[in-house]
Amino acid sequence: MSQPLLTLVQWLSPSFPTGGFAYSHGLEQAISTAQVASAPQLRQWLAEVLQFGAGRQDAILLVQALRSGADLDALDDLARALQPSSERLSETLEQGTAFARTVAALTGRPLPARCLPVAVGEAAAPLNLPAAQVAALYLHAFSSNLTSVAMRFMPLGQEAGQGVLASLHPVIDALSAQVAQLTLDDLGSSAMGADLSALAHETMDVRIYRT
Repeated sequence: MSQPLLTLVQWLSPSFPTGGFAYSHGLEQAISTAQVASAPQLRQWLAEVLQFGAGRQDAILLVQALRSGADLDALDDLARALQPSSERLSETLEQGTAFARTVAALTGRPLPARCLPVAVGEAAAPLNLPAAQVAALYLHAFSSNLTSVAMRFMPLGQEAGQGVLASLHPVIDALSAQVAQLTLDDLGSSAMGADLSALAHETMDVRIYRT
């Protein structure tokens, strides 16, 4: 395995201090209302977020940020504008800010605060890894974090949770290959259930997660 790939794996691992464990992307609300109450329902929810929601959208932005000469300021402005709620904006911006700060400390590169997919793209561009590979690892980290949320918040054992994550590998593989060929014209989201859950989460009386 190459050192650049190992570097990216480290940056996207749960131990990297982005605070990802504190965000549920609206999943906490979906679980609390029994929209997601079993492993099959969790798998469906995550697959739809990946294919039709923030997963696909973030991956397109990430791929664009990897490209030579990318207008990173414009991409970051677009990433912010695409967020459907204040919590979702906080989720991507706070994680992206923490990610950029830590990578800057490790590498000595001046990396500004940006939304997470743009921050990852800017940091990872010098690694010269295939765009599809970077997108796949990003999407896997995103899915892994949400699977961990479900394992902590609903009756879902470790084996069942890992089974859900493993079942998403073909989805992640196909999606990452697809987004590597797409442009900003292909941006769009239709995961309305996840977006509405994120909005409803803002008014939950008792919350464990920040989003």
